[in-house]
Amino acid sequence: MAAASTEKTRPSLFWALAVVVVPFVTYLSKMRFTGREKLPAEGSFVLAPNHYSEFDPLIVAAAVWRLGRAPRFMAKESLFRVPVVGAALRATGMIPVARASSRAASAQTISQSRELVENGRGVIVYPEGTLTRDPDLWPMRGKSGAVRLAMAGGIPLIPMAQWGTQAIMGRYQKGLKLWPPRKPIDIVFGDPIDLSDLKDRQGEPAAIAEATDRLMNAITALLEEIRHEKAPAKRWNPAEHGQKETGRLDS
Repeated sequence: MAAASTEKTRPSLFWALAVVVVPFVTYLSKMRFTGREKLPAEGSFVLAPNHYSEFDPLIVAAAVWRLGRAPRFMAKESLFRVPVVGAALRATGMIPVARASSRAASAQTISQSRELVENGRGVIVYPEGTLTRDPDLWPMRGKSGAVRLAMAGGIPLIPMAQWGTQAIMGRYQKGLKLWPPRKPIDIVFGDPIDLSDLKDRQGEPAAIAEATDRLMNAITALLEEIRHEKAPAKRWNPAEHGQKETGRLDS
């Protein structure tokens, strides 16, 4: 077990959430970690997992909490305007997603990145932005939110893959499979993505695209490792199949 950081040992709203979420997730899943030491015990980070089940966020949150860090997510900006929900999101340090590709959105990303560094916080960003549309649940085309946030503050960008959650809740499935309990979930963390050669070009679309591609390649490679399979040679692109990417949490 990783040593708990001060953000976990200090009393916070996360304690109350953990009392409810962690036992529930522990009943449903048996987490098996690989590369757990690659999640920083202190300081800022951007964690980028794959996403194929609506239950994924609870698995990822519980995993990050077990490894000693507070699980903060990038969430839809509209949620921050909902009474009570918005207050809870702000109290736990969740980050509103910058939806538009504008100068204002860029400034917001820089501000968010600076806040992560100053407070030594991590954030979980799904780079696909929504559940993968790939028929076999492989990572699909990525979006730029995670790499923009990481590059803006020189924050470690850590790829992560998990597999097994579909046994608890399949993609678009209604309801959970509560029996049998303790379904195995494999979770693997990768080395931080090296973006040093792109640092001086972070405002260029080509550099952002290259960084995003590196991230998605790393996540896919980790998933291949725990699935013991090879991913398709070409990553799924919903636009090429007439699919709308609804419910996006990335830009």
